[in-house]
This record gives sequence, C-alpha cells and structure tokens, in this order.
Amino acid sequence: MQLSYKTRRRLSLLILLVGLPVYIVVAVTILNWLDRPRLWVEVLVYMALGFLWMLPFRFVFLGIGQSDPQPGDTLTKQAKGSDPSA
Repeated sequence: MQLSYKTRRRLSLLILLVGLPVYIVVAVTILNWLDRPRLWVEVLVYMALGFLWMLPFRFVFLGIGQSDPQPGDTLTKQAKGSDPSA
C-alpha cells in the first residue's frame, strides 16, 4: 500500500516524537535488567539498537525532507487566486 506524502510526514513525526523515546526507554530498561556487560559490549549494543530502530520505518522516512512531489489542491488554488500584494 502506497502512503501519501502528507501521511508519511505525519507518521514520521509520530514515530520520532512518541515511538523513538519509548524505544529508548525499553532498550535501556532491558539492558539494566541484565547484568552490566563490559563497557565496549554495552556501547556496541547501544550502537546496534540505535541503528536497528529505523530499519522497519525506512519506507516512511524516504523523501520526507524534500518538497511534496504532488502538491495538494489547496496550494494550487491559493496560487491561482488573486495576488494580495497587487
């Protein structure tokens, strides 16, 4: 299923503002339950977890930083309307 640009922007914002902090809390909690590993092992685990969270959401974040490839009707209607500065 293809998501629209606007939906992907909203979903990416939700993932970054809600999902990522929850993922961080869960990752830290799980590592705290385990006996503390050596420092280098702990750093490697955090680096791997920091990379792995984004893999399932790769399709959501693709192209979000660019302009909308198909602007909506509201933008084109505003552009066609009278120019308030004229």
